Amino acid sequence: MSICTFSQNQRVSSKINTRHHINRRHFLKTGIGACTLLALPQTQASSFTMNERKLAFLNLHTGERVNTTYWAQGQYLSEGLTAIEKVLRDHRTGETYEMDRNLLDMLQLVQYKMTSQNEFHVISGYRSPATNAQLNANSSGVAKRSLHMQGKAIDIRLPGHALSDLHKAALSMQAGGVGYYPKSEFIHIDTGHVRQWHG
Repeated sequence: MSICTFSQNQRVSSKINTRHHINRRHFLKTGIGACTLLALPQTQASSFTMNERKLAFLNLHTGERVNTTYWAQGQYLSEGLTAIEKVLRDHRTGETYEMDRNLLDMLQLVQYKMTSQNEFHVISGYRSPATNAQLNANSSGVAKRSLHMQGKAIDIRLPGHALSDLHKAALSMQAGGVGYYPKSEFIHIDTGHVRQWHG
């Protein structure tokens, strides 16, 4: 599921220097959610470099870390994606799953908006159907058809930054779902329909 779609008549105005930044055609072709980038003020959008995309995660359940480039030179890198997916696996079953590339790009953009290079602390990445069913049976806060089961959702916090600021940054993208869980100290981000809620 793409974050958003554009009609052929829509145009993206940009003065981005193509030597250092992705141009419009390449941008639409290579995958970061177009509406996500357009949600930024023009000055921020034009300064968001796209030569490489890197992410760092700490899985709070396993203690495993990854800090890797997952996109470079116009394409996603299988080695980086595999490393991320291993850390974001279902820690209860050990199952890995292909994470939505748009979700990773959204996280990259959130990090950019937070002006942070800190690693994301992960409460929940991929969930197997069995794990999700178990959690759903024990908690009203776990959706029966959670997007975690499709690699399209993640629950995170960003050390060194207030959770409220992380929440605002995620909302400002106006792309996908954003859940705010201040008591549990995390936010949920997914690539489903645009919506928000408090848990």
